[in-house]
This record gives sequence, structure tokens and C-alpha cells, in this order.
Amino acid sequence: MVAKDSKLGQATAVLCSAGLDSAVLLAIESSAGAKRVRPIYISVGFAWETAELAMLNRLVASPPFVDIDEISKLNVDMHDIYTTSHWAVRGDPPAYDTPDSDVYLVGRNAMLLTKASVYCAHHGFDRIVLGTLAGNPFPDATPDFMNAMAQALSLGLAHGITIATPLAEYRKSEVIKLGEKLGVPFELTLSCMRPKGDEHCGLCSKCRERRDAFSETSICDPTKYVAKPPC
Repeated sequence: MVAKDSKLGQATAVLCSAGLDSAVLLAIESSAGAKRVRPIYISVGFAWETAELAMLNRLVASPPFVDIDEISKLNVDMHDIYTTSHWAVRGDPPAYDTPDSDVYLVGRNAMLLTKASVYCAHHGFDRIVLGTLAGNPFPDATPDFMNAMAQALSLGLAHGITIATPLAEYRKSEVIKLGEKLGVPFELTLSCMRPKGDEHCGLCSKCRERRDAFSETSICDPTKYVAKPPC
């Protein structure tokens, strides 16, 4: 079952990077009355992960998240699929105005959900949430895919797994507005494929997406960008 499940009394695992979407998702879950909420970070070997995980550690130590579990840090070695020549491993993402399709990582949600589900079966979590947004064009973000994965993983693990996408009807600007209401510290989020420490490069398509989303709201963008957007 996807998105419309009840949270009460459930132990929930949140697939969480330090990005805007997953930070707001974590805030939603931590305020929703679930029995337990555990952020899960899964590393696969991409160039931005060191900066991302460092920011996530800072994020979950901030006041909105004091009642959640510690981060569970998992690994899936994907270097035999995403080799050293792949842009995500090199740290050379597609440029500022490139389409979303250029940053598609084939099979990523299938891999993340499989690893997370095995973890959940071992640790007594029955609900996994991830931050898929409205307009996501990729085949592994559809309700049909999520339903099929939940059914297959539940059967294969002999452990009931619900996969939920609570933000599936939200655009990123709406996620920002929701995050402000929930007290999410946006300065402790990272949405960049080529970060410089805790700063955004300002030149990748994820930085463009972040800038554009903030510009659609009346909320100040606290992000530190290394470079101004190209003209």
C-alpha cells in the first residue's frame, strides 16, 4: 500500500539524505505519532555522499528531530554498475539548465528500497517512506512501482512492508512551505551534486531546482552557493 497508510503505532524508516525533500519528510514523520522513526542513509559510492552525510548528521541533531532514532547508515556497492567514468562517481554532474532526465540513476529506487526492506525486516520496521515529489518523470517513482515493490518485498521477506510517498502530490516549492511550518532548518539541508563542503556549487541542475523552488515562495533561501547561476 502506498501513501495513504496509517502512521499510528507503526515503526517507520525514512529514506533520508540531507536534501530538502527528505528533511521535510523526516519532519512530517517525526511529528505524526509513529511508534518509532528511524532515518536511513544508504551510500552507494557517489561523489557527493561525504558532504551529504556530514550535513545529515547536523540536520538530525537540530531541534525538530530530537525524538527520532539515530541514523542507520547502510552501504550498497554499486561500482560495478556506476563505474569511475560515471558522472555521479566522478562528481561532474550535468549542467545548470539540463533536464531531469540527464540525472536519472537507473534502478536507484529499486536498490534503495530493497536494501532498506531487508534492514526493516531484521529490525522490526514495517513502513518505509521516501520523498518522491509530484512530476517525478522516472519509472521507479510511480505508484504502480511502489505497490509492486511493497508486495514483492513483503512476500520475499515474510515481513509486511508498506511503502509510502507522502509528498507525491507536492511540488518542491510547496515542500519548502510545509517545511517552514514544521520548523525545518533549511540551512542544514544539501541539494547539490557537486558540493564544496557544506556549500552548494550553484551550477548543477539540483542547485537550479533549489533556487527556482525558493524563488516561487516568499521564504528566504539560506543556501550558501559557491557560484552565481550562469547567465
